[in-house]
Amino acid sequence: MTDQPVPADATAELIAELTRRSLTIAVAESLTGGGLTAELIRIPGASVVVNGGVVAYQTDLKHTLLGVDPALLDAYGPVHPQVAVQMAAGVRTRLAVDGRPADIGVATTGVAGPDAQGGQEPGIVFLGLARQGEAWSIPLILNGDRAAIRAASVAQAVQAVYQLIAREPVE
Repeated sequence: MTDQPVPADATAELIAELTRRSLTIAVAESLTGGGLTAELIRIPGASVVVNGGVVAYQTDLKHTLLGVDPALLDAYGPVHPQVAVQMAAGVRTRLAVDGRPADIGVATTGVAGPDAQGGQEPGIVFLGLARQGEAWSIPLILNGDRAAIRAASVAQAVQAVYQLIAREPVE
């Protein structure tokens, strides 16, 4: 993450910035179960910039809906940095509008708890971010119960996208 300050209502500011910059976003979610998409579209006018969201909670759907490599899923399971990266890259193109991929793809995968999953403890989360020609993951270690981990994942994803676009000059 960069040192850009995050505003009090980061989601409203994110939607405003995306709109000002004419950028679109697509969301792929696992542990957040639609919470990130819901957070984005709670802002009036979000339909101008939010292409949509895909909740791929089951591991197989990460492959069939988002194009995550099945060998990666077989080897590491759904909670892995490269899975987050491939989810973010996949949702950009899967939720294209008029043949144009979303400018930004963001993804959430991790373990909200209460139990470990695939050897990963609750609170292990990976965010994926993708733009044309580049994609990366952000590892998070979050504390709290299931609801707190999911809420923190949503907040961190909003902050990550906000910081990504805030550091770029306006064209």
